Amino acid sequence: MDNEQVGEEVYISMINKAEKYCWFMTPYLIITDEMTHALCLATKRGGVDVRIITPGIPDKKFIYNITRSFYHGLVKHGVRVYEWTPGFCHAKMSVADDCMATCGTINLDYRSLYHHFENGCFMADCQAVVEIKNDLIRTMGECRDVTDQYQTGRSAYLRLGQLFMRLFAGLL
Repeated sequence: MDNEQVGEEVYISMINKAEKYCWFMTPYLIITDEMTHALCLATKRGGVDVRIITPGIPDKKFIYNITRSFYHGLVKHGVRVYEWTPGFCHAKMSVADDCMATCGTINLDYRSLYHHFENGCFMADCQAVVEIKNDLIRTMGECRDVTDQYQTGRSAYLRLGQLFMRLFAGLL
């Protein structure tokens, strides 16, 4: 209620401070231009390894398609995108540089970052950070890397459809 977007500010701060890597796992990827810009700048800044894991199987097809509409804009700047293949993942975690991590209810989507009262735990310089990193490494072993698939441009028809769907992103 104080106009502070704490979830987004923590995520962007982690991205901006990362020197080696910054990884995220989120069920929904409906991000703002500011978040997109931070993720893309991190990959350009000394080669920070930025990865995002999303579900390979959707719970809501419409939102799944909007999530995928963000992939091309990210991967063309060096962000790697993975989809977890065993099922729908609902985890919300991040880790950066073996020294900071988050875990909680904050998705990388507009509703979580701006409208809902979400909870999260920020951890720094503790064993839980290493455990979250190890969990994300294990999870990536069960993912398909879709980065190359989204490297090339999309058809005009698909882009138009995705832009139309994004009109409703703030409501989802």
